[in-house]
Amino acid sequence: MGYAQLVIGPAGSGKSTYCSALHQHCETVGRSIHIVNLDPAAENFDYPVAMDIRELISLEDVMEELGLGPNGGLIYCMEHLEENLDDWLTEELDNYLDDDYLVFDCPGQIELFSHVPVLKNFVEHLRRKNFNVCAVYLLDSQFMTDVTKFISGCMASLSAMVQLELPHVNILSKMDLVTDKRDIEKYLDPEPRTLLAELNQRMAPQFGKLNKSLIELVDQYSMVSFLPLNLKKESSIQYILSQIDNCIQYGEDADVKIKDFDPEDD
Repeated sequence: MGYAQLVIGPAGSGKSTYCSALHQHCETVGRSIHIVNLDPAAENFDYPVAMDIRELISLEDVMEELGLGPNGGLIYCMEHLEENLDDWLTEELDNYLDDDYLVFDCPGQIELFSHVPVLKNFVEHLRRKNFNVCAVYLLDSQFMTDVTKFISGCMASLSAMVQLELPHVNILSKMDLVTDKRDIEKYLDPEPRTLLAELNQRMAPQFGKLNKSLIELVDQYSMVSFLPLNLKKESSIQYILSQIDNCIQYGEDADVKIKDFDPEDD
């Protein structure tokens, strides 16, 4: 059985930075993981790329040959990937062992994980190949400046959860850049009555019933919660990774792979 993280979230939420930090952390502790680039527009990487969608198709070529814009071109690239799941992706996956751990760094276009079925079909293909998959949804903590943006982030995350039908770990990224963490902490374990009061203050009176329903959805059903990620703290990265490992049962049915190191010269 293989294991996989599907790293998603809005553009600029820190997905590639997270993948790079995760790779560095695992290299430090002697653990083997493989980072896969699924962004056909990506150019530079701070981590070794084990698989790269640009070997199949690139956004630059699509825009030049078909005259599409960035968003339309990216959707075309991802649909082309979907059409080649049984060919290109299967051939690439055959290079990895049953207990390998893959991390897929995805594009930031929100429609890919909210209503376009490309990533859903991608996940189903991984499952057919006997992979346990967890969605890792990143949201920029600096985006959480008020209750309306918090609710907006929750609904976007919930949309991805419903679309992908995967175990989800929601992360507030870039916590190391937040100057006053007290502004963020109230959203990590939110008090529903306080959220509703703040939301009603910011919204017109006719939205009162909608506000109440949204807060109840977030609170009563415990559908969405966020874990803070501070990349400057190894303990924060380790905690996030342990939560994800628990979701995909990593280490329960397979031995943890330890990376071999060359002995130092005397």
